[in-house]
Amino acid sequence: MNLLDRYLLREWLKMLALLLAATMGVLMMSALYDNFRDLVQVGAGAGDILLYYATLMPSYLSIVLPLSMLLSLLFVLSKLHRNNELMAVRAAGLNIFATTRSLWLAGVVLCGVSLLLNARVVPASVEASRALLDSFEFRAEAKAAPGGALGVKSAVAFDNQRQNRMWFINRYSRFSATAYGVTVSEMDRLRREKTRITAREGRYDAIRRSWTFHDGRDTWFDPETGEVQRTTPFRDKTVLHFSEDPQLMLLFDRKPTDLSFNELGRIVDYFTAEDSPKVVRYEVRYYGLLADTLGPLIILAIAIPFAVSGVRVSPAVGVSKSIGLFFVYYILNNLSTLAGGQSYLDPVWAALMPNLAMIGLAAWLFGRMR
Repeated sequence: MNLLDRYLLREWLKMLALLLAATMGVLMMSALYDNFRDLVQVGAGAGDILLYYATLMPSYLSIVLPLSMLLSLLFVLSKLHRNNELMAVRAAGLNIFATTRSLWLAGVVLCGVSLLLNARVVPASVEASRALLDSFEFRAEAKAAPGGALGVKSAVAFDNQRQNRMWFINRYSRFSATAYGVTVSEMDRLRREKTRITAREGRYDAIRRSWTFHDGRDTWFDPETGEVQRTTPFRDKTVLHFSEDPQLMLLFDRKPTDLSFNELGRIVDYFTAEDSPKVVRYEVRYYGLLADTLGPLIILAIAIPFAVSGVRVSPAVGVSKSIGLFFVYYILNNLSTLAGGQSYLDPVWAALMPNLAMIGLAAWLFGRMR
C-alpha cells in the first residue's frame, strides 16, 4: 500500500475503534437496564453478573459493526472532503476507486469477519448467556422450592409431520429434562390417529435417541371411524423410534430473533423438507443472517458516493443523504422479512432483495461519479 492507502486506512480504523467502543457501551447500558433487576431478583452475585454480561456482549457485535462502520466512514471521508484533501488527490490523477481501494480491501475483510461473527461468535455468546441466565433461575427455584420441578416451561406442542407424530406436553422441566403430562399421537398418511400414548412423565435419552414414559396408557384407534379398539396401561415403556429431541421442540416455540445462527440452522435443516408454514419465519431469519455478510460492502457503496460529493456541495448534505439511505435499507430489510414470513416471497429472495436493491443503487451512484 502507498502512503495514501496507509493514511486513509489508519484514520478510518481509529475512528471505527472509537465508535465500536462507544456503541458497545450504549448497548451495555441498555442491557443493564433490561436485565440487571432480573439478575438481582434471582440471587445472582457480582461475579455472576459480570460473567453474564461478559458472555452477552459479544452477541452485540453483529449489530454495532454496520452502524459503527457507516458513521466512521462518513466522518473520515467528510473530513477529507472538508479539508480539500480529496480534491488534491483527484488533481494528482487518482480516481475514486484508486483513492478508496484500501477501504474496499478492508470491507472485504470485514465481510469475512461478519460471517465469522454470525456463524461462530454470536451463536456461542447467545447460547452461553442464555444458559447462564437459566442456571441462575434454576438455582433460585431450587432454593425457593427444594425438590420441585425446576425450570418448568408450560404447554409445549410439536407437530412432527415428517414421521406423522403429534406431541403435546403440559409442562417440561429444562433442569431435570423431564416432560410432565405427555400425549403422543401417531397418525397415518392421511393424518388420522392410529395410536396414542398418554403418560404422567416422559424422559428423552440423548444417547439412544429414544423416549421412556412412566405411568401411562397405550390406546389404539380405528383410523377409518376414530373408535377406540384397545387400551392398555403400563408402568414404564421405552419407545425406540420416538427420536424427537425436546430441545428442538423448545426452540420451535421461540421467536426467530431470539435464536442463534446454529439454532436456526437446526430448525431449517429439520423442518424444511416438511414444507411447514411455521418454519418460514426461521428460514427468513437464517438466510438473512447469511445475507448480512455483504453488509460492509453495501455500507461502503452507500457512504463513499455521498461523502465525496462535489466540492460545491456541503459534506453535511452527503452525510445526511447517506444516513437516510442506510435507514431506507433497514426499512426494506424489515419489509422483505415481513413478506417472507407471510410466504409472499421465497425466504432466500426475502433475505437477498434489500441487499440486491442497495447494490443496484450503489452501482448507479458510482456510475454517475466523475
